[in-house]
Amino acid sequence: MAISEIQRLQHIFKELPSGQKQTLLAFAEFLYARFEKNSASSSTIPKLLPRSPDESVIGAIKRLSQSYPMLDKATMLDKTSALMTEHILQGRDKVDVIDELETVFARHYEKFTYEKTI
Repeated sequence: MAISEIQRLQHIFKELPSGQKQTLLAFAEFLYARFEKNSASSSTIPKLLPRSPDESVIGAIKRLSQSYPMLDKATMLDKTSALMTEHILQGRDKVDVIDELETVFARHYEKFTYEKTI
């Protein structure tokens, strides 16, 4: 950012009433978070985080979401929630469910990379 832009922002911020300053800060934080998210999701190579020995199904979903930030989690919602339901309500072993979750994420990543090449 150029010095004049910084000075302009500082001047505007100083002139605003307190409530408006908070609104400006909230908007700037929103834009920054959106920028960070887009920067992270622009990477097309997953950063596979290791599974901990005592990982829960929910923990696995969080880990896999972080490992594959480029994937649209909404497209996997049906399958991930079905697997979590099988674990919680039907008593399916968490290790089996986590193994299957890893497969679901890997397949969606394969589809994601294939679609980018078309």
